[in-house]
Amino acid sequence: MRPDTPAENVDHTAEAARLERTAGLYPEDAEALLLRAAAHLELSGDRPTASTLYDRLLSSTADLDNPHLVRALKASNLWEYGHEAEARAIIEGVRAASPQDPAPWVIVAESLESHDELEAAHETFTEAVHRLLTDVAEPPYATHPLLFGRHRVRRMLGESHDEWDALADTVHSLPITLDELHDPKRVWSLGSENPAELEAEILRLRAELGAYREALSRPFPVAILHWPATELTELLEAYPSLSAEYPTHETHLATIESALRELASSGTPNLGIVTGTVPSYEAFAASELSSPSDATLLPQYATTLAARGRAMAWPPQQGAACWCGSGRTYGQCHGSDA
Repeated sequence: MRPDTPAENVDHTAEAARLERTAGLYPEDAEALLLRAAAHLELSGDRPTASTLYDRLLSSTADLDNPHLVRALKASNLWEYGHEAEARAIIEGVRAASPQDPAPWVIVAESLESHDELEAAHETFTEAVHRLLTDVAEPPYATHPLLFGRHRVRRMLGESHDEWDALADTVHSLPITLDELHDPKRVWSLGSENPAELEAEILRLRAELGAYREALSRPFPVAILHWPATELTELLEAYPSLSAEYPTHETHLATIESALRELASSGTPNLGIVTGTVPSYEAFAASELSSPSDATLLPQYATTLAARGRAMAWPPQQGAACWCGSGRTYGQCHGSDA
């Protein structure tokens, strides 16, 4: 689906079927593609079939990148069509697993919130921020929904501000404050006959919509191909002619960082990094009826990975792990001399 396609013009069932077919062609991307297919099925109202896709992923013999996310999405979906007990059990399992990725926490907490389980939602949001943000100097971008969701639920519960709410205010960037956006009385103003109140609410909604659009619109990035050390070793053993492109792994990493900085300094927006694997690259070369030893395929392969949603934005958010996989933060690794 094109990112500029209006939602009302999307055939969600057909789009889900297309994504399922694509997942069969690119098994290494099956997790991401099937999750998108399940989302389209949920939007079409076919929640039982969406659940079968979640079950398909969870029962797969392949290791999932984020099994907790799949379980959280399954729980949220189940609850929406009457399977509350099973959904609650899965939610408790996700919480007990204490994932390091904020996305599963956000999904299960918002699921509880949407079903008026405000106390449980508050506990979930709070547990997540304590586990993921304690002693973190700068909250990564992916954790912001945890702070905002917790702030929103606390406003609904009538709780006073605490240090996490203050942090949410700090990372919030819209002109309208979080207290205004999360004011429980806003819902009453929607039924008001006072034009001034309605106009104020329209301005708030526009601000929220702008935030959602900013979060959801991820323009197609200019992506640079990154090979982890083990993959690069395997690649060069199989196709020695590519050593001209990659003399050493250290040189490869340095070249990526310098190329991205040069692009950034020239004003190129939406830069990203995609990570390659040898099996995936060989499959791509076969689909192009070419040999993997052909170096001209490398940028095309990077573009294809980016088009399939595999790009990681560069530079990483402050405090986030470095793109090279060293385990250190970007500021301590390749961003140290930025």
